[in-house]
Amino acid sequence: MTRRRLLAALALAWVTAASAASSGCGYALAGRGSFLPDYIQTIGIPTLGNRTPVFEVEQQLTQRIRTEFIGRGRYKVIPETTGADAVLTGEITTIALNPSAFNDQQIATRYQIIVVLSVKFEDVRANKVLWENPTLVFRDEFDVSTGATALDAQAFFGTGSNATERVSTEFAKTVVSSILEAF
Repeated sequence: MTRRRLLAALALAWVTAASAASSGCGYALAGRGSFLPDYIQTIGIPTLGNRTPVFEVEQQLTQRIRTEFIGRGRYKVIPETTGADAVLTGEITTIALNPSAFNDQQIATRYQIIVVLSVKFEDVRANKVLWENPTLVFRDEFDVSTGATALDAQAFFGTGSNATERVSTEFAKTVVSSILEAF
């Protein structure tokens, strides 16, 4: 191969590599768009219902959903249904706490928290359900402090509330992504 051909081949390879590097790969970040109608600007999210004996967990879940919608930056979120273009309603149907690990004395040292919810997102103007999941299930596990049991209120509300916070955050992200990205 002559020197001239070698230089031409190297130049062609360089131009090809540079154009490939500067062009996009065709992928885009998920979560940026929305399949919702453009007229939906205000979303009403009243406090979720709670059919469980666990006190005030519905407030935490509701607040996480509101925060997640606000974080998407496109929607005004209000705590009532009046004046909203769309409304998200839901109810916590089950919260279960099950031991998942034991020590040598057969005392539970780790628990699994399971939260089941029914959620619906409705377009108020079109009077149409846009997204619904009647049995949305979330699970998380947490360790119990040494010397404590799940019946010990400090053990449950101390470490357990961290599990509840993680479940709430994951729940909110899943619900909002499902609604906005049409999953």
